[in-house]
This record gives sequence, C-alpha cells and structure tokens, in this order.
Amino acid sequence: MSIVSKAVPVPEKVTVRRALLSVSDKTGLIDFARALIERGVELISTGGTCKAIAEAGLIVTDVSDVTGFPEIMDGRVKTLHPGVHGGLLAIRDDAEHAQAMRDHDITAIDLLVVNLYPFEETAASGAAPETVIENIDIGGPAMIRAGAKNHAYVSVVVEPCDYAMVLETLEANAGAMPVDVRRKLAAKAFARTAAYDAAVSNWFTEQLNDATPDFRAFGGRLAEVMRYGENPHQQAGFYKTGSTRPGVATARQVQGKTLSYNNINDTDAAFELVAEFDPTRTAAVAIIKHANPCGVAEGATILEAYAKALACDTVSAFGGIVALNRTLTADAATEIVKVFTEVIIAPDADEDAIAIIAAKKNLRLLLTSGLPDVRAAGTMVKSVAGGLLVQSRDNGVVDDLDLKVVTRRSPTAQELADLKVAFRVAKHVKSNAIVYVKDGATVGVGAGQMSRVDSARIAARKAMDAAEAMGLSEPLTKGCVVASDAFFPFADGLLSAAEAGATAVIQPGGSMRDDDVIKAADEAGLAMVMTGMRHFRH
Repeated sequence: MSIVSKAVPVPEKVTVRRALLSVSDKTGLIDFARALIERGVELISTGGTCKAIAEAGLIVTDVSDVTGFPEIMDGRVKTLHPGVHGGLLAIRDDAEHAQAMRDHDITAIDLLVVNLYPFEETAASGAAPETVIENIDIGGPAMIRAGAKNHAYVSVVVEPCDYAMVLETLEANAGAMPVDVRRKLAAKAFARTAAYDAAVSNWFTEQLNDATPDFRAFGGRLAEVMRYGENPHQQAGFYKTGSTRPGVATARQVQGKTLSYNNINDTDAAFELVAEFDPTRTAAVAIIKHANPCGVAEGATILEAYAKALACDTVSAFGGIVALNRTLTADAATEIVKVFTEVIIAPDADEDAIAIIAAKKNLRLLLTSGLPDVRAAGTMVKSVAGGLLVQSRDNGVVDDLDLKVVTRRSPTAQELADLKVAFRVAKHVKSNAIVYVKDGATVGVGAGQMSRVDSARIAARKAMDAAEAMGLSEPLTKGCVVASDAFFPFADGLLSAAEAGATAVIQPGGSMRDDDVIKAADEAGLAMVMTGMRHFRH
C-alpha cells in the first residue's frame, strides 16, 4: 500500500535554530559547534560528542534531557525516541503535525550532524566478529534517514568535510539553509547510509560464505571525479570501497598527473598480474597496455625482469603501465624512463629511484606497501543492462594445481618452470588467450580473439616482429613453451603453436576432443600438461 503525501509547500529557506550533533569522527567538531553557537543555534548532543563539546566550554544539552530517558545498554539506545525522531520528521507547516509537537512537547531539529560508527574500518581491520557487530550503527542511520526524508525542513550533514560549506551557506543566507542545499545534503545522506548498509550486508555475506544472497548491494566513497571515462564523451568517477587490498585504490601517489579512468583500469590489471610472482622467489615486471600484457618476465633483479619484459613488445610498451613485484631500484628506474610510460606501480621505491622518476613530472609513481594476495577470496562485479553479474575473484594459482602430464614426453625442468610462468600470465590475458614464454619471459602474447588459433597466430607474428626489431634471424618463439587459458577445442591451435616453435604446452583440458589434441601433441613431439582449471577473462 502506498502512502499518499500531503500537499504542503516546501519552504525555500529554513532558519537553523536547533541542531543535533552525534558523531564518531570528531574532526573539526569543536570549531563547527562553536561557530553554530555564535550564530545563536541551540545544540543538543549524545554521549562522547556531548562530552567533547562540554569539555570545550561550550553550551550543549544532553539528548537524555530531551528524551527524558537515559542512554542505556552501553549506548545502544539513546536517540530512538519520539523526542528526537519527532523533531526530525515533523512537517512543520502541517496543522496535525504541529499539534502533535505541541501535545508531546517536541521541538523541531533543523540541522542534523551525524557520522556513523566506523564499521567499514573495523571490518577491514580483521577485528573479531563481536567487535565488528558492535560497530554496526543503528541510531545514526535511523536519524540520517529521518532527517533526509524530511529535507523540506531539515539539513543533514554526514561528513566533517561539509562543515565549512554549511557555515558558509548559513553566513550567506542570514542563518538559513536554502532548499537546493538541503536536497543535495539529503541525496548524499541516503547514499551514505546505502553504502554503509551495503558494507554491513556484504560482511555478513562473507562470514556466511554465501556467494549468491537474495539481495546484493555495493557502495563506495567518491575518491575522484574523472575528467572523462574510457572516452571523452563519457562521464566517470572513481569510488573506493574501503578494501585494504594493496593496489591502485590504496596506493600512495608519489608524483605525476591525476590518474585517468583508463590508467586506473590498466594499473589494476598490471598489479594484479605481477602479484602472481612471489617476490621472495623472483623479481618480476609486467607491462600492460589496454588491460592486456604486452610483456611479462621474471629475473634475478627488477632491472633484468624489466629488460626481458620490454623485449617482448617494445612497440606496445609505449604509453603503457609498468608493475613491479619488488622495490623499484635506481637502475631499473633509469631504464623505464627511457620509454614513455603512463604509470609505475610497485610495493616501494628507493630514494634514488624516486629522484630519477621525478625528472618526468607527468609520470605517475604509485607505491602500495605490499602486494595483493592472489589466493585471497574476493568479489568481482560487472554491470549489464538491468542487472549486475557478481562472481568470486579468480584466485586459482598454478603452483597449487595438480599438473597432469598427458603426453608421452614429460616437460623438462626448464620447460615446466616456463609453463608455470606462461599460465600465470594467461590468467590475466583477455580470452581467447595464448601466451608464449621462454626463459621466464613472454615472447609472444595473443589476446582477445574470437578463435584460439587466431590468438596463437597473432602471438607468433608479434614474436617475429620483436625478433626482427632485435636483428635476430629466428623468431623469439623458437624453443618456447605455450599456455592457453582454456582448452584447445581442436588440434589446429596447438599445431599453430608448434609451428611457431613451442616445445611444451600447458592448458586446462576438458574438451571432448582432448584425445585428438593429445595425439597431435605426441606426433609433434610436444610435452603437454593439463591443469584442470580454466582462466577465462572477458
């Protein structure tokens, strides 16, 4: 049943005479409270907020004196009372509402200042479940929603960063808040509670290990308004979810221009890929262009890994993203800046490297203080018309898989090491994906083709181009290994890889024609292992 609204005109301006302040984050609280008092605003407050204001020597009324009821149950119950919600929800120009306020001694609240218990931060810290649950705010969201619903009369402030704007607005309007400002504040208030509730519900979903709950919500905080999206005619914003996973959203930007939409997308792809390489085992570098790797390599040092990654495709590396799994060193920085690069992302950088990068003022340098855990669970979301596709993160790692040799010949130790590198990379290449690797470095990458054989041929062609650029007479793929992100549906893709020079193959298997593919591999003298795990990436 719908509720019929009353036709009461919305006032253009509402003078702020009474404000309720109840905040978890007390940044700027005292200065804001003092400024309100100086404007003749009566303050009421709760718990620790009230105590902080009073200790600053300011006049404030405890909410318990308004409700006539003490805070109980460790503060869980304090504002859930008609004395508060009546003051927030009353339609002041409605005769029945006005009479109810007089009958029950309810005074209007014109300004509500609330920020919520730090649930997101507490959950992200890994606190015990009982601590996380105790940081679920109940009274705060209830008041915010009440005040925002009644924005015809109430201004709702949910962040300290808006204090200055509120004071400036009051100054410009003789102590009143205009309706357009009240509407904007209401919209932000509802968005804040929506994001908060999404964080709570998703925490419960994770605790229950429920991949498909009946309702799913996602929320984030605007970190940056982008100049545009993927293309100049598209609008875009970057929102942070509060996740502590090391990466582009949590990195410290040491220098460089503001990141673009495409920069953020590609940098995330690059860093997630390079994290597949354990930094305690090897240095690794990934060079990304348009979310696909154009060169990935491991080496004894970051400098060696970068040189090997760059050699795979020096043309595509221009204007790319460089991701490292170890600290950026000065010698590596010296080489990287020789090629036009949009972003460098690494766990850390030494001071000499930072100084070298500083000479390229537009080059962005992001430091993350760590690598993302590739085995960690997580959620990925993609929008479609009228809905959302939600899935768990692809956290399959080749080192954890039971690799099955299916051909007469087993791979050599070097081939097996390279096969693992190739499969790590193929996981992060757009499907259909074919990756050639030799001596711990990609020598050809075929991405995003409609047929797997086309990906194999494109990767081989790029390897020939790279060899010609280096003045070599043989393609880089001679004696390499090859990885496929999914099974070979026919032997043609496998044979194309063999023609390119591959000697060993890694693929998930699972095709109804696996026997034909295995037979073709045996006839070509190839070693082949199957992983049993597919890595489609669309």
